Amino acid sequence: MPASSVLARRFTIVVVSLASLALCCGLAWWQWERFSSASGTFQNLGYVLQWPLFGLFPAFMFWRIRKLRRQAAEQEAAGSGEDHAAVPAPRPEAAMSSTPTAAPAPDDEPDDELAAYNRYLAELNARDQTR
Repeated sequence: MPASSVLARRFTIVVVSLASLALCCGLAWWQWERFSSASGTFQNLGYVLQWPLFGLFPAFMFWRIRKLRRQAAEQEAAGSGEDHAAVPAPRPEAAMSSTPTAAPAPDDEPDDELAAYNRYLAELNARDQTR
C-alpha cells in the first residue's frame, strides 16, 4: 500500500475518532443540562457517564484492530501459517466432563450418577407440583 494511502487512512481514522468523541461529549453535556434542570432524573446522569464511553469506542476499536493485525503479521513472519492463538485448547476438565459421542448400548449397565440426577429432578418436579 502506498505511503500516502496509509497516511490518508490514518488521518481519516483520527478524524472519525475525534469527531465521535466531540459529538458524544456534546451529548453528555446536553444530558448534564437535562439532569441539572427541574425535570432531570438520575437516568440523565447515567447518560452523562455513558456518552463519553460511546465516544471513545471507535478509537478503541481502531486500536484493537491494529493490535490484532500486528499480531497476525508477527505470526506470519514467524513462519506459522496457522493461527493457533485464535482457538484455545480445551482444558482437561472440560474434555472429561463432555458428553459421550455415542449413545450407550442398551445392554450396558446404567449410569448410577445419571440415575441419581434423574431421581433428583423427579423430586424437584414433585415439589413444584405440590406448590
